[in-house]
Amino acid sequence: MNPFKERSKSLENNFLPLKKMYPKSYNKERTSPYTKTRVILMNGTEFESAWFMHQFARHCDVPEIKQALAVVRRQEQQQQKRISCLKPLNESILETTIGYEQLAVDLTAALAIHEKDENNIKALNFALLEDFDHLYRYANLLKTDKGINADELVGQYTEIMPGRPTIAEHRFPADEVKPHIDCKTADLYSKLVVNTITAAEQQTMNYYMNIAQWYKNDLGRKLYAEIAMIEEAHVTQYESLKDPNATWLEMWVMHEYTECWLYYSLYEDETDENIKRIWLEHYKMETAHLKTAAALLKKYEKKSYEDVICGDGEFPRLLTLGSNKEYIRKVLKETITLTMKDEGYSELSRLPDDYRFFTFQKKFLQGGERTPSHLVIQKAIKVLGKDYRYQEGDHPVKSLRDRETDNTSVARLKH
Repeated sequence: MNPFKERSKSLENNFLPLKKMYPKSYNKERTSPYTKTRVILMNGTEFESAWFMHQFARHCDVPEIKQALAVVRRQEQQQQKRISCLKPLNESILETTIGYEQLAVDLTAALAIHEKDENNIKALNFALLEDFDHLYRYANLLKTDKGINADELVGQYTEIMPGRPTIAEHRFPADEVKPHIDCKTADLYSKLVVNTITAAEQQTMNYYMNIAQWYKNDLGRKLYAEIAMIEEAHVTQYESLKDPNATWLEMWVMHEYTECWLYYSLYEDETDENIKRIWLEHYKMETAHLKTAAALLKKYEKKSYEDVICGDGEFPRLLTLGSNKEYIRKVLKETITLTMKDEGYSELSRLPDDYRFFTFQKKFLQGGERTPSHLVIQKAIKVLGKDYRYQEGDHPVKSLRDRETDNTSVARLKH
């Protein structure tokens, strides 16, 4: 499929009527977990698109470009509002959160499995184990606060057990910054990976930044605030993978191409017929946006879209969301004790004793271990007799198998 060759409406005829901006919501009891995650993914993708175009407009002094940005941005905002209202009224904040973390886990794994860029793979695998741990922490909060088993929400497609402990994820911010791809030589799939994962993680960060104050007890509010800080770290890591040397117009073309790729991927993957129609309609809208950006790139920079895409525009492998249990178990077993060091990654045991990871941990945690992420598990152990998990076999990391004690030393303390 090549979005540049698709027939599309003219840009000014691409607006949605107001009544179509409020669609029929999915049924939280019957809808596939991956339909829910697809909704979250595209909500985040549209949010990223709107804010990118606002930033572009604030750094642009060409009226024609600013006017085109305004028109496309308004249509992207319509899409975002439509997608966000697919979430039903009776789905709680915490139930939605389980969907966010299932998306973070299975999207990251799905992208990493087919990626060839080693730097991108390392970044994906590293953050994967942290989002995996967040799913576990929120699942325990859900069990103790609401009596709901999170494995029912994830359809048992994703295991729920400890990853790299959240307490170990608080690192000095400068270590989150990694080397970026070269937009002139990088594989098209790698560009799509970086754009997609940055938007998805940013959506999670934004959600937690704004939802903490609405939770109904102090421990839950504190947990959202703590994990929101890790999502900030993940966005820092992922956005650093993007090539800052691309021009604003080049970045705009790549943003629109990414949206086309995602909407068409989701259309091919979707099982809910109502939502499948929405993905297709949005895909067709995006082809008009893409052609608009490409025409402006040609006019103002004398570059073709092939220069940005590094090809004829044909989609690479489409994205599919599904279960990745074995891959995640492998990454857990092989990389659980990693932390970050400068532009790379290091076994915790190899860090100098005076490295900034340890000094930051001491300052941030005030020398204690009573973080919300830890207290949530302690509470579950006290109430349930052991932590809540859904796993298909022993944990691949022996030190994380004890269900009556929360391990706060893995990837954090030298032994």
